[in-house]
Amino acid sequence: MSGCAGQQTMERNPDDPWEGFNRRVYTFNDALDRAVLKPVARGYVAITPEPVQSGVGNFFSNLGEIRTTLNSLLQGKPANAGRSGGRFIINTTLGVGGLFDVATRMDITAREEDFGQTLGVWGLGEGPFLMLPLLGPSTVRDTGGLPFDMATYPTTYIEDDAVRYSLLALRVIDLRAGLLEQEDLISGDRYAFIRDTYLQRRRFEVSDGELGDDPFASDDYEFDYDDDAFAE
Repeated sequence: MSGCAGQQTMERNPDDPWEGFNRRVYTFNDALDRAVLKPVARGYVAITPEPVQSGVGNFFSNLGEIRTTLNSLLQGKPANAGRSGGRFIINTTLGVGGLFDVATRMDITAREEDFGQTLGVWGLGEGPFLMLPLLGPSTVRDTGGLPFDMATYPTTYIEDDAVRYSLLALRVIDLRAGLLEQEDLISGDRYAFIRDTYLQRRRFEVSDGELGDDPFASDDYEFDYDDDAFAE
């Protein structure tokens, strides 16, 4: 009987050949999130008025339009680049430095793009799934795109360390606060859920939706909760 016990083996996900390592990193990230980031995010939501939270989110989203514009051009999508560039100009000027999303009210929207998506459009395979310390879910391809993404984000070039790190901290808190209401939708194996939904969404983004309807647009879908994503 003892020889028969515990002989079942879990079927390994072919997208996650480094699952043992990835789960250990996820455990570290999750512990850090529960001990520090999640409580801070809850406090931020509790004391910060809703209009201020919206302004903070709009500000950081507006800075990301530069990255979207450049990657749209690299992917041969001039129309999306034009819309994203237009959004940045409008929101930076009329939106008081990006605090107000005036462009969306004018029905000017653009599909977000990053260098990981650009590499995918250029034909580079996504490679194995990879859970990064602090940064959360990724793939080998997306990890390779991170330096370019950081290089195209304006706060990278702020010389004052105190200001740069303060903005980074605020951005992380804002991102985490936006996920508080959705994390309860996760069921089952949290690691597997995060991995599978991350991969599914990234494939949808790289293909510009050619795989079908966005599975994350439905209210019935259990949300892709990236509970450790501190940066892109």
